[in-house]
Formats: sequence, structure tokens, C-alpha cells
Amino acid sequence: MKLIDLRSDTVTTPTEEMRQAMVAAEVGDDVYGEDPTVNRLQEMSAALLGKEAGLFVPSGTMGNLLSVLSVCNRGDEVIMGNLGHTFLYEAGGISALGGIFAHTLPNQADGSLMLEEIENAIRPDNIHDPITRMVILENTHNRCGGTVLTERYTREVAELAHRNHLHLHLDGARIFNAAAALNIDVKALTEPVDSVTFCLSKGLCAPVGSVVCGTKEFIKKGLRVRKMLGGGMRQAGIIAAAGIFALENMITRLREDHQRATLLAEGLMTVPGIHFEIGMPQSNMVFLSLKEEVIFSAQEVAERLARLGVKVGVVAQRRFRLVTHYWITDKDVDETIRAFRSALSGA
Repeated sequence: MKLIDLRSDTVTTPTEEMRQAMVAAEVGDDVYGEDPTVNRLQEMSAALLGKEAGLFVPSGTMGNLLSVLSVCNRGDEVIMGNLGHTFLYEAGGISALGGIFAHTLPNQADGSLMLEEIENAIRPDNIHDPITRMVILENTHNRCGGTVLTERYTREVAELAHRNHLHLHLDGARIFNAAAALNIDVKALTEPVDSVTFCLSKGLCAPVGSVVCGTKEFIKKGLRVRKMLGGGMRQAGIIAAAGIFALENMITRLREDHQRATLLAEGLMTVPGIHFEIGMPQSNMVFLSLKEEVIFSAQEVAERLARLGVKVGVVAQRRFRLVTHYWITDKDVDETIRAFRSALSGA
């Protein structure tokens, strides 16, 4: 029986063609700046996102941490959402390693932060206050349901930030999903921001890695911070080759994942005991909840599903997250709907 793994798009494995690209990769010492494949990946990434330079890092968490540490000093403050990845899922790195204070604002249902609240959160020039240095947005927004921030909203936040001399960083782990959902060039979502991190190892199917993009000056600072954090890799072209293949071949097919997420949600709507508290999917994430009449918890249902060959993410006592990706087929969608129906039968 094939295992259908919908816990995350991080479970994706390289395609055979991607593996062959890794085998054939030309390599050098990247800490010396001499790995031609890493250099090409960084240049491609910057060009795609409309930035001057890029920096290959082992993970998106390191990319976000590196970005904050490259801008902020100890005791400075960063404005971010209370449901944002940097606040919830990055082990408090900006505080533990940078002595940087997180000023959280409530994320709206669409993943945005209210412009008025951002402006009100910016500290005055007062010796009693930390210095506000940065704003962080997330697109697509994980905890808000894979929601998509628009080009217009991103530009509005950028204008506000720059008017107040703040650096705007975008956690764009799934920024190509956002662009696919909006059917626009990804540059429209990244050009307004000062720096952006995106992941190669999620929907783009690479086995490891993220890229940070920004100005040459910002990336120069980031290079030093990457070394400090232990992210200086040597013959990293082997994994960078997978990233190049991903950028050349995986971006245009992300709409297929979104379409399957919609089909999955529509099918699950017909299963008794399920409802969609936070709405239908905008990208490749499906968030669904158990109705009050269901006697099982989400964890119990997940265990039943696992026995039927379907793995799902449990994100709350009665809520699931299902993420479609390259290795999920139309047949898998149908099987998942049947598995939920079976797991909830008699509930």
C-alpha cells in the first residue's frame, strides 16, 4: 500500500532528474566563494526575485535568523505577526542568539498585519524604548491557512516601513506558491521588500536549502552571519544543483498542487463531521476541523488515518493541516477523502 503523506510539502523527495543533476554538479569550496553551482543558484535566485544578490543557506529558519541579525543590534525590536513562523517555529532564535525583541501584532485572517497597528507599534525616539528596526511579513502564511498576501498590500507595508526608515523582510518560504495563486510574476511580491527568504525544499522538491536575497551590502553582512551560525558549507554545489533544477522545472507546476488542494477540500466537505472554519484553500494547504458531534480528537482521527495509509498534520485539538505537493496525485486525493470517510464513520 502506498503511503500518502500530507503532513507537509517538506516531505517531498527529489525527482530522478533532480538526482541526476546533483550527481553531475560541478563543485568547489563555497566558503571561498568558489563553488560555481552555488554561485549560479544565488545569481538565478536574485534575478528571479528582482534583487541584487542571493545567499544559499541550509534552511529557511537560518535564512530568517540571518536576515534579522544582519539588520538589528542587541536590544533592537522587530515587528511581526503573532502567528508568524519566526515567532512560533524558529526556537526564539532572534532573542536567544541576537538579543532582539519580538513585538508581535495579531495576524488577520488573511495573514496580514493591519497597517495602522504596524504604524502604532513603531517606537518613538525615546531612551526608554528599544529601537524598532524591522518588519517581517510571511507569504504564503502558514498558520492562517496558506493564505496569500497581495502585491498591493506588500507595497503598502513597504511604503510604511521605508517612510519610517525600517527594513522590511519577507519570509517567503512559499513565495512561489503565492505568485502562482495570484497568477503574477513573483517579482511583484518581492521587489517592494528589502530582503526575502524562500525555500527550495518544500513545494519545489529539493532535498535541502533556502536562499536569502537582497542588496549586495545586505548579503555581504549575511555572509558573515551565515559563517557565524555554522552555515558555511564547502562543496555545496551538489545540493545547489537540486535548487537550480527546482527553479527551472518546479515553479510552473505549483498550480497543480493548488488545484489538488481545492479538489481535496471540496471532497472533504462531503464527509460528515468535517467543516472548514478558516475557509477554503488559497494555495496548497487545506485546514479542516472536526464538528462538535465528532467524539474523536484530531489526534485520534489521525491515528486511524495512518492505519489506512494516510498521514496528516494535527495542528490543534480538533484541526488538521493537509498539504499537497509534487508526490500527491489525483488518485491520492480520492483515497484521502475515502480514508477520512472511513475514519469518521460511526463517529
